[in-house]
Amino acid sequence: MENKTIAVIGATGSQGKGVVNALIKEGTFKVRAISRNPDKYSGKADQVVKADLTDLSSLTEAFKDAHGVFVVTNFWEGADEIAQGKTAIQAAKDAGVNHFIWSTLPDVEKISNGKFDVPHFTGKAKVDELVKEAGFENYTYVQPPFYFQNFTGQMGAQIQQDGSTGWTLPIDPTVKGIHMSDINDLGKVVAGVFLNPDKVGNGSYLSLATEFNSFNAILDAFKANGKDYSFNQVPVEVFSSFFEGAGEIAQMLAYFEAHTYMGQNSEAQIQLAKEIATEEFTSLNEWINQNN
Repeated sequence: MENKTIAVIGATGSQGKGVVNALIKEGTFKVRAISRNPDKYSGKADQVVKADLTDLSSLTEAFKDAHGVFVVTNFWEGADEIAQGKTAIQAAKDAGVNHFIWSTLPDVEKISNGKFDVPHFTGKAKVDELVKEAGFENYTYVQPPFYFQNFTGQMGAQIQQDGSTGWTLPIDPTVKGIHMSDINDLGKVVAGVFLNPDKVGNGSYLSLATEFNSFNAILDAFKANGKDYSFNQVPVEVFSSFFEGAGEIAQMLAYFEAHTYMGQNSEAQIQLAKEIATEEFTSLNEWINQNN
């Protein structure tokens, strides 16, 4: 496999950065970062190329001579994920890519029989079949979990009305439904996939989930590290009015409560990700210790 190139979409984002770092650390492949702003790229990739998921010709050029590609789309940046998925598949086919890894999520619409509407999950899932039909020699699906990093980002603890710091969310804190990990660990899974096409290159699903928690378990982990946060459960309708995009988060949390993040019967996919990963994963306790 010496010096085969892996092209990584979203190399500056939370998933892509972890993929680049894990591949570089493992050392088998050359890594090509694909960025819309290559001048601003400061990561560890061997090379950086300008391309965009909305531009087929730039993407085909960026995938040229690549053995494998890792593709992730970003719903929160307003992406049409199905259109971008189609463009990435076409570019990879035109460039003669051998191994296509698609970062996807469970099909909430299908799992919940249409009860929950979570477009940033379902939109990615709709691309899965297109990847399968494309006829790549090797193709694999990876499913990222709820990121630990969300606790320092958009879902971080905030000052509450009573003056405490914590969360007000529409989820039962006693229900175990959240599959979670340090998002950097997705790279360890992706690197393992590229190293083991015989084992997981035929449409396997690998779900990254270091932990499976209730919100109470999350609060306990923070408390064990000296952070005593509050929690207030509110109805979905109330939360949905809090900010733009809150409705989708409320639907997502209701889905977690009813079906879990990865959906029922995901244990084998979670186990496969652990087995194939190039290194051990970071626990929530370790992550809080290192980042708070």
